[in-house]
Amino acid sequence: MSYDFDREIGRDGTFSTKYDGREITFNRPDVIPLWVADMDFAAPPAVTEALVKRATHPVYGYTQFPDSLYESLIYWLKSRHGWQIAREWIVFCPGVVPSLSASVLALSKPGEAVIVQPPVYYPFFSVVKRTGRKLLNNALQQAQGSYGMDFADLARQAASARMLLFCSPHNPVGRVWSRSELEKLLDISRQYNLIVVSDEIHADLIYPGNKHHILADLADSSEAIITAVAPSKTFNIPGLNLSALIIPDPQHRAAIRDQLEIMHISAANPFSIVAFEAAYRAGGEWLDALMAYLESSREMVQHYLAEYLPQIRLIPSQGTYLLWLDCRELGMTDDELKHFFIFEAGIGLNAGISYGREGSGFMRMNIGAPRHRIRQALNSIRSALERTKNNSF
Repeated sequence: MSYDFDREIGRDGTFSTKYDGREITFNRPDVIPLWVADMDFAAPPAVTEALVKRATHPVYGYTQFPDSLYESLIYWLKSRHGWQIAREWIVFCPGVVPSLSASVLALSKPGEAVIVQPPVYYPFFSVVKRTGRKLLNNALQQAQGSYGMDFADLARQAASARMLLFCSPHNPVGRVWSRSELEKLLDISRQYNLIVVSDEIHADLIYPGNKHHILADLADSSEAIITAVAPSKTFNIPGLNLSALIIPDPQHRAAIRDQLEIMHISAANPFSIVAFEAAYRAGGEWLDALMAYLESSREMVQHYLAEYLPQIRLIPSQGTYLLWLDCRELGMTDDELKHFFIFEAGIGLNAGISYGREGSGFMRMNIGAPRHRIRQALNSIRSALERTKNNSF
């Protein structure tokens, strides 16, 4: 099948956070929205067909997780990533962020330390702080234009920590961690009995020349690795709110199940279930086409910046549809950067500073949109910079 990722699909008036939330977020309703991490592409046809079929049954009552749901996830992880998991390891949850929170609450005590690696997806900070845990920052290090982990600092932090919230592939910097990097991380986790909760929600969105290694698949079965996965980013269905934790350790699994029960969290939504299963069973061809399209969009942004906007540098992106833009050569403060992109260029991006102070001077761009809209945004940035330059004389 062919898929039309250039197709414009109007989302205004659908209660879309990305579109209908622009005025609240940016103080203007008409920015080109390249921010919150969902895509403007139609979901795989199999997903839509499954949802329509389920909707034709007019009763939408309480729903159980069917065996076929578990089987679809087991099939996907084995066929796409070579990871064989057991059914009993799977715990479903309505979204990766709630599952991170439940893991922290279940497996650590108030006051115990949890490590994060900024600049990182901002809920990682609140999951730690708002549960009364101590936040430790093991900042990523820039070298030769890319990012890596500071393992010496990680070992120092791990000596007094209970958990690490790990992002793989990393949002927002776009790193797909190498096997050797992950093995070093595992060495540290073993040495200090560190529980690692690995957010691998972007694991399927990998560009050619890179390979995603599931952390838990490299570990011994006895090691304390918890993996968070979901079809939401892969197949553009985040609004359906269904994810899974893969927890080989039975004690950790029981503790997290108990925590979810304490919170009265039930993820069994009849629509999220059929979409989850359809995506993992029949979405592979669509995903392959999506990644080819995103790769071309990423290359277009890279070439455009190099030719017309050399003051903005693209950090090499190995995965995800989120690009990390180094805007420090523009010489603006973070407040000035936000004002420039919103009110001068008319673009809605995520401010890098929201991912920790290590993100100061950066912006995050979502390229999960028709390519002509990405080019329109780049042209707007270019025009705004030229106006700013002319006005300075």
